[in-house]
Amino acid sequence: MDLPSNVNKQIDLLSEMGNDLADQGEFSQAAERWKQALELLPAPQTNWEAYTWLKASIGDALYQLADFSAAREALFDALNGPDGQENPFVHYRLGQSELALKNEEAGIAELLKAYMLDGEEIFTEEEDGHIFLQKLRDAGLAS
Repeated sequence: MDLPSNVNKQIDLLSEMGNDLADQGEFSQAAERWKQALELLPAPQTNWEAYTWLKASIGDALYQLADFSAAREALFDALNGPDGQENPFVHYRLGQSELALKNEEAGIAELLKAYMLDGEEIFTEEEDGHIFLQKLRDAGLAS
């Protein structure tokens, strides 16, 4: 099932605005645009693909703002959307959030899921990714 054309256009516009703001380091404003887009999804919101990537984007922005608890909540929500469980980025960012919250076991488990879905590649996309890959290696979970 597809979103109505006018709703889809509004969501796309708000999403692009959010992406542009995030690219400029304006993560709080970016998250607000994505939240506005999320509100346009018909109920139940979790049935729409856009739910997954909007929640993941919001979680990422909140992580960048060091609001790790709110980031974790948004990323858990993203896991409940279409294909959320198969999205390595969601698991990666959730793992980082859990570790930042001192939830070592949960953080390692999420990083392992990201690793299993995407291999080492997900850990090379950010400057500090090697630190998180090393945590898996130290736990004997990655080579």
